[in-house]
Amino acid sequence: MKPYYEDDTVQLYLGDMREILPSLNLQADLIVTDPPYAETSLAWDRWPNGWPSLAATVTRSMWCFGSMRMFLDRRDEFDGWKLSQDIVWEKHNGTGFATDRFKRVHETATHWYRGDWSSVHHDTPRIPYTGPDKHARARYDNRAAHAGSIKAVTYVDDGTRLARSVQKLPSVRGGLHPTEKPLALLRTLIAYACPPGGLVVDLFAGSGSTLDAARQGGRHAIGIEAHEPYAEAAARRLNTLVLPIEGGAA
Repeated sequence: MKPYYEDDTVQLYLGDMREILPSLNLQADLIVTDPPYAETSLAWDRWPNGWPSLAATVTRSMWCFGSMRMFLDRRDEFDGWKLSQDIVWEKHNGTGFATDRFKRVHETATHWYRGDWSSVHHDTPRIPYTGPDKHARARYDNRAAHAGSIKAVTYVDDGTRLARSVQKLPSVRGGLHPTEKPLALLRTLIAYACPPGGLVVDLFAGSGSTLDAARQGGRHAIGIEAHEPYAEAAARRLNTLVLPIEGGAA
């Protein structure tokens, strides 16, 4: 099958992922995808039935964006997947026209895996810490002491902390797709769940942001997009030379 776009690290295919994915005969380190939530009347916002089960045939690790309503409505389709965690993307401003509900200023990304957790790649990014230095604080820990003796353990503060589960990033304004995600957010998710040089797959590629983020982070990427106007826009985006970001994280 001929890619719609291809370079040394990225391939983009045009068509229904339920038809294209089986024909690619691949195994990916990670899927990062933003499926149609089926919550609007827009032509592209149609849930492809059965796609989570199909995704399970090519990977054991997946980040999936969605709303709480979407995940609850489609929970049976994630049968066989185990939920490891959820990340909240807090936007600088939300969307929506309902006046009888809270203004929605966030989206959720859930991480799913299959099989044994210890065998699934996960490396939580660390971020700089600018608070008080805590390295001088000693604590007592007898869990690892021999014969019940108590020993002092000193915590060494390396100036970093685990990345937080709430990621506050501005929305993409004037993007190529109405639900486009920030590159910084995607790079963080990819850095967590895909080893350097690994393969990231996006089943609903949209603007190509996941493919772009994977490429910038030193990973290979394959995307599938069903709607040609977005595939064309993504191809133009990917055709622009972007140098990798050192370390591969935002």
